Amino acid sequence: MSLVFVDGKLVGKTNKAVEIAKSIIEDRRNNKISQNVNVRYREDIDSLLVNTEGGRLTRALIVVRDGKPLITNEDIDLLKQGRVTWDNLVEQGKIEYLDADEEEDTYIAIEEKDLTKEHTHLEISPLSVIGLQATMLPFVNHNNAHRSVIAIKSVQQGVGIYSSNYKIRMDNDIIVAYDQEKPIVKTRIYEEENIKAHPIGKNIVVAVMSYLGYNMDDAIIINKSSVERGLFRSSFFRPYKVAELHYVGGQKDEIRIPDKDVIDYKSEEAYNLLDEDGIVSPGTYVEGGDVIIGKVSPPRFVSSIDKFRLGIQKRIETSVECRQTEYGVVDNVFVSSTSEGNKYVSVKIREDLPVEIGDKFGTRSGQKGVVGMLLRQEDMPFTQSGIVPDLIFSPYSIPSRMTMGFLLEMMGGKLGALGGRFVDGTPFIGEKEGDLRAELQSYGFRENGVEKMYNAITGDEIEANIFVGDMLYTRLKHVVTNKVQWRAKGPVQLLTRQPTEGKSKRGGLRLGEMEKDCFIAYGAALALKERFDSDKVTIPVCSKCGLVAVYNVKKKTGYCPVDGEDVPIKLIEVSNSFKILLDELKAMGIYPKLLTGSKI
Repeated sequence: MSLVFVDGKLVGKTNKAVEIAKSIIEDRRNNKISQNVNVRYREDIDSLLVNTEGGRLTRALIVVRDGKPLITNEDIDLLKQGRVTWDNLVEQGKIEYLDADEEEDTYIAIEEKDLTKEHTHLEISPLSVIGLQATMLPFVNHNNAHRSVIAIKSVQQGVGIYSSNYKIRMDNDIIVAYDQEKPIVKTRIYEEENIKAHPIGKNIVVAVMSYLGYNMDDAIIINKSSVERGLFRSSFFRPYKVAELHYVGGQKDEIRIPDKDVIDYKSEEAYNLLDEDGIVSPGTYVEGGDVIIGKVSPPRFVSSIDKFRLGIQKRIETSVECRQTEYGVVDNVFVSSTSEGNKYVSVKIREDLPVEIGDKFGTRSGQKGVVGMLLRQEDMPFTQSGIVPDLIFSPYSIPSRMTMGFLLEMMGGKLGALGGRFVDGTPFIGEKEGDLRAELQSYGFRENGVEKMYNAITGDEIEANIFVGDMLYTRLKHVVTNKVQWRAKGPVQLLTRQPTEGKSKRGGLRLGEMEKDCFIAYGAALALKERFDSDKVTIPVCSKCGLVAVYNVKKKTGYCPVDGEDVPIKLIEVSNSFKILLDELKAMGIYPKLLTGSKI
């Protein structure tokens, strides 16, 4: 007896589980029951599983009978004419939705040419196997699957014109690239989903070669002259927002130029960029620390009687400043009100982002790289026809990652540029490699896409044949300007006296255990000591009992709380964290004794 489960619940037993499963499938194809019912007989546990609940993932497949799909060319023509709908094909049993359970007992063909009498279903399109995002990648069926997943993430991180109204939007931390283009090599999904409305890349000339050692590993070399002509030119937008809040007692914030009598008033020069309304005007150049929105607030946390004068409450300076590490031009200013009726001001700063060493770029094959060097055009290699590449890519990144689609895209881009047409790189069903080779040869180039190139520095011909082509390269959101973090001096933590953590707090970089080991391995003893002296303090120590003593800096005298003034006091340099440890040990009743001088 086979157990019968409906939506995971045991409802009975039966001796005809296989016949019932076939009957349910047949009734579904004849539109006698809901198309959302799926069934499967599991022989390993002798159970019949019937699924009807919502929320299940299902996908559409073409039904195959005797090695032939039930959908014919006539059905496709009627579908194009609008005389037949998708739902009609489902009701006729020519297309059905299968869930994960029922799909386990099916034999699915990817393409119609692969059909045999054993097949039960046919994919509507080979593209449905890889998903919507992967169909944006040209020739992705020639790439390693893992690298294709990376390529999808890379496309998501690409910068372009993300919205047609970006100039009036106040989105946080946005990078906009201006000179974006439709790819020469594209897939059919670009037209179907109108992806061309928001392009995220630039068609450039790429040479696959090693050059001067600056493109080792994942590094790339970019033509500096191309950058100066505007290649990959981008801008970074940062909004600053503030509102006039209302507080208990009728008090509220005020957006204006602070008066000289407000608490924490900066200086008259600090507010030079503000207009009469206390807001910086569009087109003004600002740098880190400049006040862009003037604001005063009532003191909410009174810590001193100084904040009151004759019973009249003073105001505190709470203006908005540009971040210390940023600069740019005021792109837009919006003055509005919140739902509560409070005044609301938004100021958007625009910072130009030309390509720099350290910026990250990616392709639709998952080949990501960081700019290792910017070379002027006269220092870049060139072809016999005088073509100078915009980018030089390392050939050692191809074999191990098995991204053959990268090479096909370059070949297709070269062919499209020569012929003035778009190349169909749709996976499985796009243009074939042999056709690309033949057409490229018809234009007078070698069928494999290689060319002779010359070293611009020496003028000599490069002995190897260099693979040159056109492809879409994308600038990623990882730009070195926004990631660089440095500090010579700055704020420290109140307890440990060590530098604060985080770029926004002007903090330092953590020197961990492995970094410490690297300093030791290189023998950089003085550099290591200097790094560990960020919280250096000088403490007095009793020479007799070894406890921390009390020291008068002005009189240069000290005494020990245990042994008095008659014992010598030694000054030693230690980490402030170590001093805190001593205090905590004493609080626990442990006597930490420091040995000084000849006792060590």
